[in-house]
Amino acid sequence: MAVPRKTVMAIKSYQNQAEDLVKSYLLADPFMPYTSVIGGIFLCKMVYDLTQLISTFYIKSYASLTKIQRIEWNNRGISSIHAIFITVLSLYFVFWSDLFSDQQLAGLVTFRSSPLSVFGLGVSVGYFCADLGMLLWLYPSLGGMEYVLHHSLAGIAVAYSMFSGEGQLYTYMILISEITTPEINMRWYLDTAGMKRSSAYLINGIVIFFSWLGARILLFGYMFYHVYLHYDQVIQMHIFGYMLVFAVPAVLAIMNLMWFGKIIKGLIKQLTKRQ
Repeated sequence: MAVPRKTVMAIKSYQNQAEDLVKSYLLADPFMPYTSVIGGIFLCKMVYDLTQLISTFYIKSYASLTKIQRIEWNNRGISSIHAIFITVLSLYFVFWSDLFSDQQLAGLVTFRSSPLSVFGLGVSVGYFCADLGMLLWLYPSLGGMEYVLHHSLAGIAVAYSMFSGEGQLYTYMILISEITTPEINMRWYLDTAGMKRSSAYLINGIVIFFSWLGARILLFGYMFYHVYLHYDQVIQMHIFGYMLVFAVPAVLAIMNLMWFGKIIKGLIKQLTKRQ
């Protein structure tokens, strides 16, 4: 049955109006930070529900978990998806994009940004807000004070960089460390599923060791070296942004070293048991 011409024209008219609304308001530069944050929060809710739905049908051990374990299971699904998204985007901006390249002469590297870089940071702010809300709501079931401190510092630093446009290169450098999150979550999944003695658990532990060493230890050193080389540009940032460039990575670096020590002890313990 043919659709009346009048109806087709009306549908196209509404479609054009919707596209204009998205381009003129939702994706316009002044509104980008807010829409991306809200979008990030909604995406977290969507991933949470999808994780719950998929796990219910395809993960046999999911039904036997306690209520709080199911909540954490779903919550870790959110953090894994966010980690994959922001790691890919961060690697692109730090190593492949010309936006922050030293060969790019369009202003100081500490003040460069683009609609895509703002959007990516906004989605991350939405994630940190949603995850921090769950941490506080169910505290301390989903994590202790160190997780609250980590998410608070990260959320503040990312939000400032997004709204001000300052230091986005260094923000994306730090966000590359999210590459370790899926492996950490996989460790918890395997442990919860009763597979702590499996080969998969050991292999995952080795992957955690090397990814943590690269993304949370060596990369932080590279970031501080980059700040040293571009200190004449960093010092021109607003005092709050200037402090964030040094304080937040320093605190996170100390936390990363403490966690890395635990990772080494855990890996040695696993290898010793195997022998």
